[in-house]
Amino acid sequence: MLLVGRRITRTCSGPHRRAFLQVGASSVLGLSLADLLRARAAGTGEGAKAKAVILLWLWGGPSQLDTFDPKPNATLDYRGPFGTIPTRITGLRFCELFPQLAKLTDKLAVVRSLHTQSNDHGIAGTIGLTGSAAGGTGLDGKPLQGSARPALGSIVAKALASGGRRQGVHPFFVVGGKLHQGKKAIIGEGGGPLGAAWDPFRLEYDPSSGTKVPALQLPKELTPERMSDRQQLLGALGNADRRVADLGAAGALDEYRGRAFAMLTSRTAAAGFDLSKESDATKDAYGRTRFGQSCLLARRLVEAGVPFVQVNWSDHVEAEEDAGDGGWDHHYRNFQIMQDRHAPWLDQSMSALLADLHDRRMLDSTLVLAVGEFGRSPKINDKAGREHHPDCYCALVAGGGVKGGRFVGTSDATAAKPADTPLTPADLNATVQHAIGLTSEQITGLGLAPAGRVIEELF
Repeated sequence: MLLVGRRITRTCSGPHRRAFLQVGASSVLGLSLADLLRARAAGTGEGAKAKAVILLWLWGGPSQLDTFDPKPNATLDYRGPFGTIPTRITGLRFCELFPQLAKLTDKLAVVRSLHTQSNDHGIAGTIGLTGSAAGGTGLDGKPLQGSARPALGSIVAKALASGGRRQGVHPFFVVGGKLHQGKKAIIGEGGGPLGAAWDPFRLEYDPSSGTKVPALQLPKELTPERMSDRQQLLGALGNADRRVADLGAAGALDEYRGRAFAMLTSRTAAAGFDLSKESDATKDAYGRTRFGQSCLLARRLVEAGVPFVQVNWSDHVEAEEDAGDGGWDHHYRNFQIMQDRHAPWLDQSMSALLADLHDRRMLDSTLVLAVGEFGRSPKINDKAGREHHPDCYCALVAGGGVKGGRFVGTSDATAAKPADTPLTPADLNATVQHAIGLTSEQITGLGLAPAGRVIEELF
């Protein structure tokens, strides 16, 4: 179900002004949508292979050896306890914990030679999301030099809106809470120099209560049905304070802001976030986990016309046992957690997403990318875990013009370093931008220097 908020915050003059500030003054919900709907600049995106992108962000750093680049010939202290299974790609094996994805490798490509610049989650996270370490902040709280680049989703959102390709729906959604490590937020999840208008519209899925819209926490009495009455909405907004009036959210809503509000408050928009519209069989196929249902929500958003959806595996990098919320940072009990939770959840949810997109004839036009900020150390530590390892890790890429049944890059005998074709997060980002039809001229037109190379081997 769609939770619209439970706080009762009324005054004698009507709904509390702070509730409307959250909606009307929010750069994501109010102004950015209006700005998006105004965009009419040139640029058509002709030649785009993908119409949408789903980024499965595996926060915490999955082990390459225990997922998609196992080393069965390495010694036990490197390869770990899991066996390997064949895939549909000649010469490529997966960890035995991923049988469903192994069967779908004719529809996906595996990149096995990624490397990044830092073993700090915060900085590596910034690099992964933006393609650059500039402005990133590590666990020590000290920011790196330079201004942070926008998130990949923000770049895609802004460029497509400037090209007039998307109208009527916010173009960048994140399903999941804000990323952090040690209660320190990660730099690079939003619009950055492009402005807060290109921050993501965030949804959160809770297995016990359904889909939440954090920025749309309205009083219980103010239902979407009541807000769909434009005159009532304008009347309530007319009681808001001067700041709201200055932002144009009260008294003088123009056509574009009206359409933005309509998208957020209409039954149609609410239905787009409502997983109760899906059959139990479909929900079971994705898995009744937070990540599984978030992947299903991502598919619904793409169907609704959202061009970029990022699904965060977790908010925190740590596992539940380490005061986190289920991230991939497995310094301890890596093999137990992989076997009991992470591997079967990822295997089920991503394979269901790919199969569902394929069955709906959406996979060819939807690029799906699954990746974390780095990998894990080849050598197993004394706590049955693996440490941070930025020198070599994997990504899965499918759909959106990517040719399945292939891999790009190989690693050395212990998956410690790329043996050939070293690639970076900037290269992945450039590849996504290429797939969705963005040119270097368009990126430059946003005031950004193009970064990375397109991984042509994927197409």
